[in-house]
Amino acid sequence: MRSRRAGVSAITVTTGTALAVVTGLLLTACGGGAPVDPPSVPATGAPAQPDPRGMLAARVAVAKDQRYVAAYTLVVQGKAPRSVLVTVATDRTWRVDVQGGALGGTADVAIANRSEGIYQCQINPASGCVRVAAANKKLPAAIDPRLQYVFTAWLDVLLDRQVPLAVAPADPLAGTSAPCFAVEPGVTAVQPPIDAGVFCYNDRGILVAARIPLGLLTLTGEPAPAPETISLPGPVVAGAPLGTSAPPPPKPSSSSPSAAPSISRSR
Repeated sequence: MRSRRAGVSAITVTTGTALAVVTGLLLTACGGGAPVDPPSVPATGAPAQPDPRGMLAARVAVAKDQRYVAAYTLVVQGKAPRSVLVTVATDRTWRVDVQGGALGGTADVAIANRSEGIYQCQINPASGCVRVAAANKKLPAAIDPRLQYVFTAWLDVLLDRQVPLAVAPADPLAGTSAPCFAVEPGVTAVQPPIDAGVFCYNDRGILVAARIPLGLLTLTGEPAPAPETISLPGPVVAGAPLGTSAPPPPKPSSSSPSAAPSISRSR
């Protein structure tokens, strides 16, 4: 009898334990246990807006790696179109020929950057090149046509996130299908790091159009392969560079006209 009761007690204990386990599972399923966090659902907010400055910087980064010879037309309001020839050589030397770039539009000049310095060269007819600044530096304002910065120093400005710039998408210029961006310097200074304007680059990093204070610059053909290095259009000479302003009108002669001979009347 004692053995039979022990067996019944064991069965009772085992059955009670099983019921307790089942009851705990049911309570958990019905929410009686610890709360279970619902699975996380990814946020479905509006897609991030494109960053115009980042889009422009991506094209400018490609532009910095390009080497080419490209012809442009510069249209200045009220004046005849001028030709601009840009050469960025394989060795990173560069030259920008500007028709009417000096003496108020009456003289053609080339600005050439080599390792030993920057030269201003008068062309058509060539009359020599004058060293006007150290390599990769700005020119004195009085002799600076400023067009060369579009293809050189301003690329670094557009890439530098530390420079405060306002960049926004802009309507295409001159019928180009390349994306265009309006750029406004964010600092007020006598000489801002870049002129305000609209710049349009194609997928290969070639500037196809730009509207800057100097006028509207437009690519006029397919760029040609770059030379190994740039050449100067004339010999290096000593002398004064040409200014961008028109020369003053010639002063009248200081010598006074000779007095008319007096005529005496005879009586």
